[in-house]
Amino acid sequence: MAEPIDPRALRDAAGQFATGVTVVTTLDRRGTPVGLTANSFTSVSLEPPMVLFCLEKTSETLTAFESGGGFAVHVLGAGQLELSIRFASRGIDRFEGLHWTPGIGGVPVLDGALAVFECSTTHAYDGGDHVIFVGTVERLGPVDDSGPALGYFRGGYIETAG
Repeated sequence: MAEPIDPRALRDAAGQFATGVTVVTTLDRRGTPVGLTANSFTSVSLEPPMVLFCLEKTSETLTAFESGGGFAVHVLGAGQLELSIRFASRGIDRFEGLHWTPGIGGVPVLDGALAVFECSTTHAYDGGDHVIFVGTVERLGPVDDSGPALGYFRGGYIETAG
């Protein structure tokens, strides 16, 4: 039998894989906008169009995503580091002073992302210490391919070539 995997070692090994950075938004039961920074975003299927993101079970936003019928994924550009940090911070109103428009189902759609995927929640799966949310893409926002993306690698932010 294999030795147990140390969680820190697993995190360090996974950190060798560069990822993009997203902000995922929804509305809670009261209609209040909720969001978080996530780098666990993946395209799942083209037919039907589906994407997924993973959310830690201890996240203060979990209940909102579980009860909401949809979410929006915003792929961040290199110039949006501040936005990523804001949505990764705890104990603040992440939407204070931020301009957004209501998307499908009222879900907040933020300005300036490289791409936006507006989704209806299709599945929520147990994923160990995370919940895996799969959504059907109902609408794509405009795609901005004019600049580099914001990335994450070895525990820190990077700017991709673009």
